Amino acid sequence: MSKTPAKKKDLPKKESPKKESRKKEPKKEAPREEEVRENDSREDPIEEGLKLIQSRPEGVLQSELWKELGVDSRKCSRIVKKLEESGLIERIEFKKEGLKTYLLKAKQMPVNPLHLLAGDELIPCIGCDLECVVEECHPLMDWMYQLAIVSHSED
Repeated sequence: MSKTPAKKKDLPKKESPKKESRKKEPKKEAPREEEVRENDSREDPIEEGLKLIQSRPEGVLQSELWKELGVDSRKCSRIVKKLEESGLIERIEFKKEGLKTYLLKAKQMPVNPLHLLAGDELIPCIGCDLECVVEECHPLMDWMYQLAIVSHSED
């Protein structure tokens, strides 16, 4: 038996790795300025939820809150849980059309007395008997002027 070198055609062909045909994807356009501004201005959903609840003294149903926030019900449950644990809202069981949901109400937070002072002066509206237009109220304007002086001198 003679050994003769195998011819190229007799050798099994090695399969070359297939090149995946890559479709050229169109370049993504940079976001328009309006879209960037819109995304930047979007608030934290927890803050947004709290503001929405606070804006309605009668309360908001949790089943409606998630729709108004534009989040899914699961994310809304997390938002509500954080707000409730922080003591900012109360969650009251509520039945609507035979379905159980929750009525969410903002808790009244105590007023920080320091927010009522300008320097050593108390905001004049607290004990005021005048029925005035805010833009034309002299005691209020004087108080605001005093507030501006105090905050400017602290800087």
